[in-house]
Amino acid sequence: MTDLIGWFTDPLQFEFMQRAILVAVMVGLVCSVLSCWLTLLSWSLLGDAVSHAVLPGVVFSYALGLPFAIGAFVFGIASVAMIGGVNRTSRVKEDAAIGVVFTGLFALGLVLVTLVPSQIDLQHILFGNVLGVTDSEILQVMILGSLVLAVVAVMWRSLVLYAFDPTHAHAIGISPRKLEALLLGLLALTVVLALQAVGIVLVVAMLITPGVTAYLLTDRFRSMLLVAAAVGVFSTVLGTYVSYHLDASTGGSIVCVLTLVFLVAYLFAPQQGVLTKRRQRRRRVRERAAERSAFAQHEERELTPVG
Repeated sequence: MTDLIGWFTDPLQFEFMQRAILVAVMVGLVCSVLSCWLTLLSWSLLGDAVSHAVLPGVVFSYALGLPFAIGAFVFGIASVAMIGGVNRTSRVKEDAAIGVVFTGLFALGLVLVTLVPSQIDLQHILFGNVLGVTDSEILQVMILGSLVLAVVAVMWRSLVLYAFDPTHAHAIGISPRKLEALLLGLLALTVVLALQAVGIVLVVAMLITPGVTAYLLTDRFRSMLLVAAAVGVFSTVLGTYVSYHLDASTGGSIVCVLTLVFLVAYLFAPQQGVLTKRRQRRRRVRERAAERSAFAQHEERELTPVG
């Protein structure tokens, strides 16, 4: 027991771990909240596109001496606009437009990394570096994360209505197009703050898996938000500890923990778990067999002559 407590407390003696846990909690919370809407709206591919398309913006920001969040946010919004433009002005379907735009921008970013003189560490951009966050980066994550959560809290009713019944939202005077633009803006901001923890390649897992996991565990949206937030925070914190003790990739460790939690929910969720459903089917089969057996015995007694 002492060893287990020490496993969690000993790393906190180091300032870089305290800072990493702080960032991990905020990233896990914000990504998890937004992932519920991405899950319900089937925007998984869009989250993947935005997370990869911000790479050129990161490179330009470093080259110009600007905070990378500015360039990442601009290119995140631009990628969404490009996807919508290609989809609306041609026969290309949305999923194909997403594939073309995000791979094109991601490839552009890789080229720029090799051409633009800078101190960019591509490894940290792609896979995150939460153990090495600076004071300015922590401040950036806290501000962006608080902004996203504040907007979600203020626009709560409208965003929920948009997710479940956009037609009704339009009928009562709420613009689905504006809410869509708002969610896309929040998605871009969330991608920017999540880059610090898990990097471009793995940020899509943080934006999808908590919401999907919660979707398997509950049928109510409020409960879904709470469960997703708990899953996201737990996974980011535990993944950070695992990466410290194993001296492994922090982003990879976080996503591995997150995926393991999803697997547990996938197998054992009370109503939707694969193994749970299998046990329930077997129990129903046994109950029906027992009922048929009891009925047969009753009929046999009825047909047996007395004396």
